[in-house]
Amino acid sequence: MKSRLREMAPLLVVLDVLAGRLRKAHEQRDRGDVSISTVIIWVAVIAVAGGIATIIGVTLYNKYSAQLTGL
Repeated sequence: MKSRLREMAPLLVVLDVLAGRLRKAHEQRDRGDVSISTVIIWVAVIAVAGGIATIIGVTLYNKYSAQLTGL
């Protein structure tokens, strides 16, 4: 049980920091305006990064699939 708690400690720290930021943002109601174009750009950047990662993963899998299956 102690080792599991030790493994989860970094996650608990991150969650605590995020909860603190969320509380602070909730207290400061005036956070500004995020434009729709900024959101669209970020979604596009994330989608392109995911696409590139998928292409690299599929390419590497196809290249090394024989070694991965043990043939």
